[in-house]
Amino acid sequence: MSWIKKHFFRKLTIGIILSAIIFIAGVYLVSFLLGPPKLSTEQNTIYYSQDGQVVGEESGNGSRYWVDLDDISPQLVKAILLAEDQHFYDHNGFDIPRIAGALWTDLKTMSLKEGASTLTQQYARNLYLSFEKTWTRKLQEAFYTIRLEMFYSKDEILEGYLNTIYYGHGAYGVEAASRYFFDKSANELSLAEAAMLAAIPKGPAYYSPFNNMENAKERQKWILGLLRDKKVIDNESFLLATKEKLAFAETVEEKQDKLAPYFLDTVLQEAAGILDLDKEKVRAGGYQIHTTLDINQQKQLEQEVNDVFQERSKIQAGAIVMDPDTGGIHALIGGRDYQNSTFNRAIQAKRMPGSAFKPFLYYAALGNGYTPTTMLMSKPTTFELEDGQVYQPGNYNGYYANEPITLAQALALSDNVYAVKTNLFLGVEKLIDTAQRFGIESKLPKVPSLALGTASISVNEMVTGYGILANGGHDISSHTIEKIVDRKGKTVYERDNAQGEQILDAQRTFILTQLMTGMFDRSLNGYMAVTGSSIADKLTRTYAGKSGTTNSDSWMIGYSPDLVMGIWTGYDDNRPIEKVAEGSYAKNVWAGFMEAAHKHIPPHKFDVPSGVVAVPIDPETGKRATRYCKHSRVMYFKKGTEPKEYCSLHFPDEDGAGEKKDKQKDAEKKGVLKKLFDMLF
Repeated sequence: MSWIKKHFFRKLTIGIILSAIIFIAGVYLVSFLLGPPKLSTEQNTIYYSQDGQVVGEESGNGSRYWVDLDDISPQLVKAILLAEDQHFYDHNGFDIPRIAGALWTDLKTMSLKEGASTLTQQYARNLYLSFEKTWTRKLQEAFYTIRLEMFYSKDEILEGYLNTIYYGHGAYGVEAASRYFFDKSANELSLAEAAMLAAIPKGPAYYSPFNNMENAKERQKWILGLLRDKKVIDNESFLLATKEKLAFAETVEEKQDKLAPYFLDTVLQEAAGILDLDKEKVRAGGYQIHTTLDINQQKQLEQEVNDVFQERSKIQAGAIVMDPDTGGIHALIGGRDYQNSTFNRAIQAKRMPGSAFKPFLYYAALGNGYTPTTMLMSKPTTFELEDGQVYQPGNYNGYYANEPITLAQALALSDNVYAVKTNLFLGVEKLIDTAQRFGIESKLPKVPSLALGTASISVNEMVTGYGILANGGHDISSHTIEKIVDRKGKTVYERDNAQGEQILDAQRTFILTQLMTGMFDRSLNGYMAVTGSSIADKLTRTYAGKSGTTNSDSWMIGYSPDLVMGIWTGYDDNRPIEKVAEGSYAKNVWAGFMEAAHKHIPPHKFDVPSGVVAVPIDPETGKRATRYCKHSRVMYFKKGTEPKEYCSLHFPDEDGAGEKKDKQKDAEKKGVLKKLFDMLF
């Protein structure tokens, strides 16, 4: 009977051994057939300005940097190997004696508390698995460990492990940890610092010096002792390292004054679209994203907003600075306080642009028989529409010329009656089609008041439209990204900045640009001052622009041949802008920024296309100016459409009476002003 039992147990043992061999062989065979597992893992994505400076980083759910094994302190590598896996270069992924001892302990306690994971096992867990302590997860971990050891060298596995191990505080890998704890790279660590970093992965919460210095110092000393006992360092180095006072980096929350946060949000959104990935994968994808950001212009824009806006005011702002030749965004503000609100008012918000929309109308008009001297009556007007409704637009403060005015003056003074008459003459569909050619994608209502900017449009759309005017009529698309390089150094996207298609008539575009310089030219003053008179004295160059105002919105958009900038100001809840100072914020920020930004840019003029002629015009009559006209402004026309008649209103009588009358009127005005001054002061 005893012989039968012995024979049975012998066969059982052989069967178990054979089954284990077959199972293990099967696992290795399947592992071989599946091939090498991907070593992809999350890395920080870095943003660069247009001149190559780092302006921001994205880290997904934590901070990550990938560095080569040769770029890590050798002392740190040896310290981690001794602390975590002394036989790393000798085993095939499993330290059998350690595993056997840990398994016996786990079986006795019926738990999984004892750990004996090698670095390869930990790397497999970091890459592919959760951190739950279950038998299923341990089997999966073993399977991935075999595949890693089968297809990758020890140095590749070690490098991967060192770049993925978690150190707490959102830092993954030795480089991120070294920067976080010591504000230096992993190849610059001292012996004491290396031992401290090697101490943390065992239990990031328990051994972090920022959480428990006593525990961290105790484990650091233990690791230094291992290095001494294994003859990696001598006793003197051990003593010096244990006594070294570590200079830890300051642990602060994300800086409140982070540069261009709204811009970087826009970059992330754009990159996600280009790469067809969700934003989290872009953040942790290890990309190098080269942007269009001009750091100096961004700082200048932020400074202007801070200087002009009263600190206690709750009014908001959205602004974009753009290169009109490419559509590249150089600077962007999406609000006054990113920490308080990440809502991007330059990209996401849509507000009524008011009269800033009129240039699109007048571009259409110039293609349908209008010239800068086309005269229309400016007076209170009631329009009866096709559907029987009545519409009566009004001018600012109820001011009217009560006589015909030119297109040049209507644009400079922002006459609403002139604009509505023009819109009705052209047909509303014509204005919608024209605005869409300028890149306006927002829904535009088919109503006469569209000429006065009653549609809701983003700052981004408006600035892009003005950019097309600034470059002479070539198509552009606003963008923030020039190039994207992946973690392997491969360029996966590069923008083609070749000149866009000519989508506008070059002659009309130039003529409209010249008309838009009129908002700063006081020779066009009429029944009221030109709309840019409050900032005209601050400007040292020729700019084209247009302001826009509604009850709850204030806009200013303008450009030179080199730069276009637009800003909207208003309240998020659409309440009216009632304070006079707040109504001037947009213009003052615009003027201050444009002057500062152009200081180091050589003066350039708008290119005059062929077929355009320049003629001195009397703004009052719209006819060719004579030497007797009080004001004369050079205006541009398509050849053959320029006025032929000369001004006769200011032409003198034979005895010069006309000229004398003008001088007498001037004297009378000065006399009235002097009397008023004397009465008040």
